[in-house]
Amino acid sequence: MHGADYNPDQWQHDPHVLEEDIRMMKLAKCNVMAVGIFAWSALEPEEGVFTFDWLDRVLDKFAANGIYAWLATPSGARPAWMAEQYPEVLRVGPNRVRNLFGARHNHCYTSPVYREKVAIMNKQLAERYAQHPAVVGWHISNEYGGECHCNYCQEAFRGWLKRKYVTLDALNMAWWTSFWSHTYTNWSQIESPAPHGENLVHAMNLDWKRFVTDQTVDFCRHEIAPLKAENTELPVTTNLMDAYEGLNYWKFADVLDVISWDAYPTWHDASDQSNLAAWFSFNHDMFRSLGGGKPFLLMESTPSLTNWQPVSKLKKPGMHLLSSLQAVAHGSDSVQYFQWRKSRGASEKLHGAVIDHVGHEHTRVFQDVAELGGALEKLTDLIGTRVPAQTALFFDWENRWAVKDSQGPRNMGIKYEQTVLSHYRAFWEQGVPVDVIDMDCDFSKYKLVVAPMLYLVRPGASERIEQFVANGGTFVTTYWSGIVDENDLCFQGGFPGPLRKTLGIWSEEIDGLHDHEMNRVLFTEGNALQITGEYEVRELCELIHTEGAETLAVYGDDFYAGRPALTVNAVGKGKAYYIAARTDQTFQSSFYKQILKEAGIDGALQTDLPAEVTAQIRTDGVNEFIFLMNFSSTTHTITLDEQVYTDMLASDSASSVKISSNLQLQPYGVRILKRSKR
Repeated sequence: MHGADYNPDQWQHDPHVLEEDIRMMKLAKCNVMAVGIFAWSALEPEEGVFTFDWLDRVLDKFAANGIYAWLATPSGARPAWMAEQYPEVLRVGPNRVRNLFGARHNHCYTSPVYREKVAIMNKQLAERYAQHPAVVGWHISNEYGGECHCNYCQEAFRGWLKRKYVTLDALNMAWWTSFWSHTYTNWSQIESPAPHGENLVHAMNLDWKRFVTDQTVDFCRHEIAPLKAENTELPVTTNLMDAYEGLNYWKFADVLDVISWDAYPTWHDASDQSNLAAWFSFNHDMFRSLGGGKPFLLMESTPSLTNWQPVSKLKKPGMHLLSSLQAVAHGSDSVQYFQWRKSRGASEKLHGAVIDHVGHEHTRVFQDVAELGGALEKLTDLIGTRVPAQTALFFDWENRWAVKDSQGPRNMGIKYEQTVLSHYRAFWEQGVPVDVIDMDCDFSKYKLVVAPMLYLVRPGASERIEQFVANGGTFVTTYWSGIVDENDLCFQGGFPGPLRKTLGIWSEEIDGLHDHEMNRVLFTEGNALQITGEYEVRELCELIHTEGAETLAVYGDDFYAGRPALTVNAVGKGKAYYIAARTDQTFQSSFYKQILKEAGIDGALQTDLPAEVTAQIRTDGVNEFIFLMNFSSTTHTITLDEQVYTDMLASDSASSVKISSNLQLQPYGVRILKRSKR
C-alpha cells in the first residue's frame, strides 16, 4: 500500500482539485488513501444533518480508478456545534478546569453524549460505505491520546478501582496509603492525580495510567462495534504513535485487526544518524511485535519535512527511499504519508506533502514519492512475509511508568528509553532481527531475551523467566531490576526480588553518579566470554554480591573497586547475565557480539557491517529478503558471503541482476537482496 492522508473535505469549493489529485495519484504510483480523518464538520455540519455527497464522489472516483481507501471515523476532532450544545464532551484537565473548544482529542472518552454522537456517526458511515468497493478498511479516529479528569471520569476511575480491589482495605494495602496517613475510608474520597492534590502515591499514579489506557481502549471498542455490525470482514486499525508514553499500546493488540503507526524521524540533525535510525527501527519492531509478528502498516510519515519539529529539515537525496524502505524492512506492508495535498491554512499548512502549494507534479518531493512507488511495485513478493527474530527485548509500558515515577538514585533522569535503545542498538549494528515485547508475552520461543531495567516485575514473569533459562535460553538484565511488584511496592528479602534465584546475585545498594563522575568495569582474566580490556560506566552502579553466579567483570574504581559488575549464572540448560552498571555503547557492542555467538544467533548477513549501516531480513519460509541500509553520508562496500543474491530494485527484470561478492551502498542508499533460505 502506498498513499497518504487525503482531505478532500477541505477542497469542496474546487471540484477541479479531485480530478487533478486522481491524475497525480496514478503518476506517483499511489494506490491507497486515508480519507475523512478530521471530516466531522463536513459530514455532519449541524446535529442530525448528514452530508455524504462529497464523500460519495471521492470514493466512487477512487473505485473507478483503481484507488482504495482506509475510511476514517472522524472522532479525532469534534465540530463546534457539539461543544456549544454539549459542553460536557470537552475535557477537564488535571487542574479540574474544563477546556474551551478547539484542538484535537479535546473530548472525554467517558462522556455519554460523546459516545452517543460517535456511535451515531459511525453507524451512518458503516451503513453507507461498509460494502463500498473502494474501502479496504476502517481507520479508527486518529492518534488516540490524553486524559480527562471530569466527574464522569472520576466516577469511572472509582468503579475501575472497585472492580480491581473489591475492598478499600485491599486498595489501601496495595497503595500503601498508611504512608503520610493517606488511608481512604470511603471510595468517594479517591480522586485522580492532580498537581494541587495527590500525586506522590506511586501505586495510585500507576493505576490511573492503567485506567486511562483501559478507558481509551474501551472507547476504541465502542467506535468499532457499529462498523463491524455492518461488515465483519473489513479490518480496523488506528494509527499509534512513536513509543507514545501515555497509553499502554499492548492493550490495543487484541482490539485491532492491523497495527499501524506514525513515524516522523528528524533526519540530518546530527553527523551520526545511527542512534536515530536505531530508534525508529526499534519502533518498527515494536509495532510489528504488537501485531504478533504479522506485517504492520506505516500509516503516516512525511514525504519531505514536518512543520512542528524545532528544526524542520529537508530530507537529503536518497533519504526518502531509505527511510520508507526501512519500515518495509522491519515488517511494514505499506508506506503512507501525512499528507497528500498541503492545506491552505491553519497549523499544518506548511507541513510536508506529496502535492505542494504549487499544485503540480514537477517537484523534487513528488519525484521522490514516484520513485518509491516504482520500488514498491517490485516488492510484491514481500507482502505478508515475516521477520524471523530469535531475540526479544522487553519494553514494558507499566515498567516504564513505574521506573520514571519512582524517586530513586537518578531523579535528574533515569533514562529508561535511552537504556533500552542502547541495548537494542547492539543488535541493530550487527543486523540481528529483534522482537520488542512486554513481560506478559510468550517469550519461550526465543533463544535470547534482554530486559534492561526490569524495575517492576508482575506476577508470573519471574517464574517464566526462570523456566526460559532452565530450558536453555539466555536471559540478560541490568541494574535497577526486580525492585517492585505490580503495585509499585518494594520486594522484601533483597533485590532483585523474584529474579534473585535466577540471576544468582544479591543487590545491596545502588550508587547514583553525578554527570561528571565515571567508573570502569574490568573484565576478569580468562572470563567465559573471552572479552578483554576495560569499559567506562556512568550514572548508575550497583553493589552486588554473588550467590552462585560467576563474576565476569569487576569495578575498577571507588570504594567498591573489585566488586562484581557483570555476572553469569547457570540455571538448568541456560544462562542468566546481570549487568550491574550503566555501560556505554562500546560495551554493549562487545558484550552482545559474544552473547549472540554463544546463543547461536546469526545476523541477516554473516559479515561485519560498517558504522551507520544495518541489515534486516524478512522471509516467506522459502526465500529470504535482505535489506541493506546506509544511514551515513559515506559510500560503503559490503562483502557478501558465497550465496547468490538477486538485487530486487536494480531493474525491471530484477531476476537478471545477480550479486555474489561485493556490493556498494551509496550515501543514504538501500539495497534489497533476495536469496534462498539458509
